[in-house]
Amino acid sequence: MNINPEVDQFLEKKNHPLTKEIKKVRQIILETDNRIEEVIKWSSPTFMYKGNIASFFMNAKKQVSLMFHKGATIPDKTGLLEGDGKETRMARFSDLKDIEQKRDALQQVIREWIRMQDER
Repeated sequence: MNINPEVDQFLEKKNHPLTKEIKKVRQIILETDNRIEEVIKWSSPTFMYKGNIASFFMNAKKQVSLMFHKGATIPDKTGLLEGDGKETRMARFSDLKDIEQKRDALQQVIREWIRMQDER
């Protein structure tokens, strides 16, 4: 797992009310594939693999919101990704139980992104 200490520091300093939930989503994403990296970009933890995968929307306080930058291009058979924007899609998680219930769907979406990038 490519854990970036800068992201740890960012999360500690931010002191978000859903830090525990954000860290769980982060863990699931990073466990999906060892090639995924994380950085702080746009004042948010951002996951990358041959481009930007997704960033947390840190202003959301009642749920964990994860914006997939090119989510409209990712085949999502799970229904995890929401929205009808030209490019972006959101994945939302209400609590730790919801995160665990959506674990497989989240990993499936991440794997689809990796597959798509590898085929380019």
